[in-house]
Amino acid sequence: MPANSGFTTLELMIALSIGAILATIAVPSYQSMMVQSRLSTQSNEFLTALHYSRSEAVKRGMRVTLCKSSSGTDCTTGSNWQDGWIIYRDSGTAGKVDGNDQILRVSPGLKGSTMTTGNNYKDWIAYLANGSSQGSISGGLGNDTFTLCNSAQGRSITVNKTGRPYVTKVSSC
Repeated sequence: MPANSGFTTLELMIALSIGAILATIAVPSYQSMMVQSRLSTQSNEFLTALHYSRSEAVKRGMRVTLCKSSSGTDCTTGSNWQDGWIIYRDSGTAGKVDGNDQILRVSPGLKGSTMTTGNNYKDWIAYLANGSSQGSISGGLGNDTFTLCNSAQGRSITVNKTGRPYVTKVSSC
């Protein structure tokens, strides 16, 4: 008769204990990795929207605006950037969807993150036909920074005077 070649209860308990210890070490690292991944994805999504707006303005030879929008059809000054934004061909009043304006893209917003900005791009940022940026405060030209935060980590998206956006890491939010 062949001998049983299974595991004893003691051996199974030791294996389960080692597995539990390894899981308690791995889970916090995995959560941190997921937060970093979400933050990178969201900052890249907004950076892509800025690049798209700028390239469309140059391509079309006219102003293209990116503004806060919680509805997806109109610019909303009472909302926050993380609530969503729209990109549209702006042939009327700067920072307002009106007349012959055409919505080019709609973003539903960011989940689990907050986005703040300085005063220059508080409500909208427009790109002119030459690729430079124009802000919502008195149509001011210049640079401003969007800060995206997710728990204690963050990304800073700066738009310089020529309209070029770039991302840097923020150590604390």
